[in-house]
Amino acid sequence: MSGVAGDASAKRAYNFYLQIVAGLGGLLYGIDVGIIGGALPYLEATSGLTAAQLSIIVAAVLLGSVLSTLFAGLLADAMGRKPLMVLSGLMFVLSIPVIAFSHGFGALFMGRLLQGASGGLIGVVVPLYLAECLAATNRGKGTGIFQWLLTLGIVVAAAVGIYYSYQVAAVARLGDAATLLRYKDQAWRHIFWVSLPPGALFLFGSLLVTESPRWLFRHGKEERAQAALLRSRTPEQTVVEMEEMRAAARAAAEQRTSREKMRDSILRRKYVAPFLLACAILFLNQTTGINSIISYNTGILLQSGLSDLWAHWGYVIFTMVNFLMTIVGVVLVDRKGRKFLLILGTSGIIVAVVTVGVLFLRTEARSVDCASQLRPMAGAGQQLSFHFDPKLAGALLKASGPAGAAIDGGHASLTIIYSYGGFSASTSTVRSDEAGTPAIEITRDSCVPSNTIEAFFKNPFADLGAARVAPLRIDKAIVGQVPTAGFGWLVALCLYMFIAFYALGPGVCAWLALSELMPTRIRSNGMSIALVINQFTSTSIAAVFLPFVGKHGYASIFFLFGGFTVLYLLVAAFLLPETKNKTLEEIEAIFEGQAAH
Repeated sequence: MSGVAGDASAKRAYNFYLQIVAGLGGLLYGIDVGIIGGALPYLEATSGLTAAQLSIIVAAVLLGSVLSTLFAGLLADAMGRKPLMVLSGLMFVLSIPVIAFSHGFGALFMGRLLQGASGGLIGVVVPLYLAECLAATNRGKGTGIFQWLLTLGIVVAAAVGIYYSYQVAAVARLGDAATLLRYKDQAWRHIFWVSLPPGALFLFGSLLVTESPRWLFRHGKEERAQAALLRSRTPEQTVVEMEEMRAAARAAAEQRTSREKMRDSILRRKYVAPFLLACAILFLNQTTGINSIISYNTGILLQSGLSDLWAHWGYVIFTMVNFLMTIVGVVLVDRKGRKFLLILGTSGIIVAVVTVGVLFLRTEARSVDCASQLRPMAGAGQQLSFHFDPKLAGALLKASGPAGAAIDGGHASLTIIYSYGGFSASTSTVRSDEAGTPAIEITRDSCVPSNTIEAFFKNPFADLGAARVAPLRIDKAIVGQVPTAGFGWLVALCLYMFIAFYALGPGVCAWLALSELMPTRIRSNGMSIALVINQFTSTSIAAVFLPFVGKHGYASIFFLFGGFTVLYLLVAAFLLPETKNKTLEEIEAIFEGQAAH
């Protein structure tokens, strides 16, 4: 009996170990997303890079992630899941010294590109590996831990940024300008070094796991597949799953011999239906506005009436709610099921974003367009630089007539939409009542792409050459009344409600849907395509967020997010099958139109 108990204990320990390694992968993915936010102000102050170069440095992670995601499925099939996990961990570890020791654009770009490529591989291979290795009873929890520690990575990045902001403020009070510059140069390097230990742990942990049993089985290594299953399953469970894999393989072989090979391609119903459903879920997951609301959270809170300090703390609270509610989602996902949590989560998101939209609709009704007053301020170099203080705000509002006179210039906000030729951009929202607010800087470099590739993605129909000599055009300059701090906290509470329901449902279940719904034959490549759709959607929303808000206001963008989330709710309620406690072969049988056995 002691041997049986010891064997069961070893299996539990290995399952727990798998979840920890996967969690470290999620932690790295979250750090990839969040770490640049804290480092960027100090990098900008000390690197000597232009605005265009800094934008490329920020975007390099996304570029690396998209490129590696495209090939992650092919690599996972060719190399195996374990070697690709090791490779992704090694790439992350190598990226840190490349970035931290860099003294120029080239090394920084390569380090960030390497970091992004690592994140793209991790985003595909870790959920894929977990889906194929964990038993059906704890597969949801394991994949949920990946998302949970991903949110912890974002919290860690935010906390590190807050810590160094206080340190920089202390040096600014006690030291001279040269000392402050040196400290800022060290600060952004230290911020990146902080992310090295979890990367090293993930790399080490990946070396000690077994290969995916389903990958081994597909490559004709049945004995090794059975041994891999026995590390985390009872002998009885292993026998059942091995027979299911053999049955699936026999069925596939019979179909290939009895029909044309093309008929067993991705165009068959059992592949098309789950593939399209997974792609739809990944697309709709982004159209909730999650990444933009995270990225622009501080700006939203500033515009809603909170001070700069409280807006930054509001963001830290936001990340903590995300982290804590993800724990709840991880606990519930294998008890209540994926479908239930998605329906609950999307319902809560709809209420939250519509409420934020209604709140902003009330305040945005009190705003005026002061573009005509700002146009003459552009200099001979076709650029604009000024501080938006109460005096200037009062002058702009007075010149706007009765509507402007109703707004208090001492508590006003300003957002400018501007363009050079066919390329447009938007400033961040600034407030007249915030002391020490940076000057608004409108330059050609902040709007016009630096090369034809960047120009194509920003506006494929615009003439880059003409934009480089076109005059500055102020399209809109929206001056509005800053709400009270109480209103700001009301908006903040709604955003906390948004992230709580997102973390409880879509945050945990989207990764599961991606890895569980895809049939074994197309899982790795299908996941790569779905994740590219996810990242493209996220990038597109982030690119249009500020210009859209500048033209139409926060109310409109939140109502738009609400509309897409209604569609998400309908997909979850009527198209998504429940996959709780089902093996991957049983899930595949659902889409085949067979009864799961």
